[in-house]
Amino acid sequence: MNRKELSEKIIAAKTQRRLKWRDIAAELKLAPACATASLLGQMALSAAQARRAAEILSLDEEAVALLQQVPYRGSLGETIPTDPLIYRFYEITQVFGSTIKALIEEEFGDGIMSAIDFELDVARVSDPKGDRVRVTLNGKFLPYRKY
Repeated sequence: MNRKELSEKIIAAKTQRRLKWRDIAAELKLAPACATASLLGQMALSAAQARRAAEILSLDEEAVALLQQVPYRGSLGETIPTDPLIYRFYEITQVFGSTIKALIEEEFGDGIMSAIDFELDVARVSDPKGDRVRVTLNGKFLPYRKY
């Protein structure tokens, strides 16, 4: 079994048990984004977290071992994403990427926002015109080193 196959197995088990990512995350004592990324193959879990995930989702020892491996990150491939929700993030980057870059550099200087020392949160925001999605990307600023 590889990580992609394991992720498919995890999704099937989650669906069959009618679990939510947030419920699993609480059991693993992780933020929902971190637990979900781990179970979808983009981050590694500790041994204890992998065993707990296996208990929750009825996974075997091979899955426990795979969940602890450092993954090859990047699940989208090299082509433009076709899933409409994922494509919107691609579109946001295309339209607002240079704006985000300019605003970060104006505020912090020459550097990047870490995707390693990073937190992600997704929340529902009630609105009379229809609920909204709030996505918070919170990464440490890493200045480019001068040498």
